Amino acid sequence: MSHDRTSTHFSRRGLLAAGGAAAAGALLTACGSDGKSGAAPAAGGTASSGPWSFTDDRKKAVTAKSAPTRVVAFTGTAAALADFGLGTSLVGVFGETKKADGSADPQAGSLDLGKVEIIGNAWGEFNIEKYAALRPDLLVTHMYDADALWYVPDESKDKILKLAPSVAITTGRVPLTQPIERYAALAASLGADLTAPKVTDAKARFEKAAETLRQAAKASGGLRVLAASGSPDLFYVSNPKVSTDLLYFSQLGVDVIVPEKTDGGDYYEGLSWENAGKYAADVILLDNRSTALQPKDLTAKPAWGKLPAVQAGQVTPWDAVPRFSYAGAAPLLENLATAIRNARKVA
Repeated sequence: MSHDRTSTHFSRRGLLAAGGAAAAGALLTACGSDGKSGAAPAAGGTASSGPWSFTDDRKKAVTAKSAPTRVVAFTGTAAALADFGLGTSLVGVFGETKKADGSADPQAGSLDLGKVEIIGNAWGEFNIEKYAALRPDLLVTHMYDADALWYVPDESKDKILKLAPSVAITTGRVPLTQPIERYAALAASLGADLTAPKVTDAKARFEKAAETLRQAAKASGGLRVLAASGSPDLFYVSNPKVSTDLLYFSQLGVDVIVPEKTDGGDYYEGLSWENAGKYAADVILLDNRSTALQPKDLTAKPAWGKLPAVQAGQVTPWDAVPRFSYAGAAPLLENLATAIRNARKVA
């Protein structure tokens, strides 16, 4: 993943570039199909045959003569919309989609990669010519910071946004449930059926998983959890007051360690490896994406091997950019609950 040093949005990008480059780089409501703030879309998901409107999290009413049917989205966004039943409208994606071996990146979820055009497979990649050729009528992506469209390159943003309307959903500084609900509302406005068993079953699983995690945290005896991402030079400690999933875990009672001095937009604290043991943690949630160092890579870091949670084998994978759907998020809650139940106090 390359760096975007021209962007003013350093915070989130600094964390998410942690493993893929030699040094940390720069980063960088309510709605309804009727467009009225606060109005919920029809759960049945029948898109209106007339004018379409959706108020996104920039408080911008995005309108069209009819519901968009050719949607291009950040890969994780597209996967979330597909989880809500919008698969046939998704024609293109950008962001990590395929691994080097050709297999699907976790961000892709259950997307049928044979039916979408990949117009960028890494940070900074966005092929405008391919995008235009798709004849898009809507672009959708996350918004971790105000007006920063996730994975839409700043240097070509103006050209890209001229080709189709865009929708941005807030994915920072709010609990995990909010972007899930917002993507569900967007999918419904575009014609997805939120009453379909696929969706209702996933929601029931999510709600059960949330309660399971709540009970695991309550019974844990005060286990402390550290969410981290490793790079060659720095060990990043994520802030549960800003990251949506960590914020939600905290609301469920998980004791997620809050870094004392955060960098940039408060997403993380970057520690030198010499100081990787600054926070006493019983469990480590470790960024599991290909852009971050994994346990096999971290064995070369003496400080990593000295961490109590590592010595105890209490390190569990963490999806640092969650898939904002019930189907995508339920396993995150389940996995963390299992890790907490199987852990003991070591720090």
